Amino acid sequence: MIAARSRLKEHSRFLFIPGPDDAGPSKALPRCALPTYLIEELQKHIPNAIFVSNPCRVKFYTQEIVFFRQDLLYRMRRSCLIPPTTEETSDPFEHLVATITHQSHLCPLPLTVQPIIWNYDHCLRLYPTPHTIVLGDKSEQKAFKYTGITCFNPGSFANDSTFAAYRPCTKEVELSALEG
Repeated sequence: MIAARSRLKEHSRFLFIPGPDDAGPSKALPRCALPTYLIEELQKHIPNAIFVSNPCRVKFYTQEIVFFRQDLLYRMRRSCLIPPTTEETSDPFEHLVATITHQSHLCPLPLTVQPIIWNYDHCLRLYPTPHTIVLGDKSEQKAFKYTGITCFNPGSFANDSTFAAYRPCTKEVELSALEG
């Protein structure tokens, strides 16, 4: 698809972030970039591909954008001992955003649920606070602005053909889906 559009191929950068089910040495967080033997062929077809760790922090001009691919909403709800009250919000995604923002950590789960490589725990911290957090999750796509942070889940393109367009200059998110 990308190879068929030369302008897109030449003038765009493609960020590949390993997800929870991708190949790698461990399921512990943070996850390293995809192994070289898996990406060699893809790099021949997409020369501007960048393979990064999960999570990753990208500086785009004056903004910092954090990308994190993990089924965090499902895992947080499954590990919750006391259900959240509906006083603040009844939306699970908004509650998730508030939780990770208040804790300044992308994965506030017990180690029995999600192992963490402690020498690299700083990669999961949300300090300094980014301008935008992209939570790649299998749950439905959502966008929510909380304490000045734009946070969104683009949805699962593989499952329901959903994606999101983000405009850094205005910090606006456009949730989209392919028809059919």
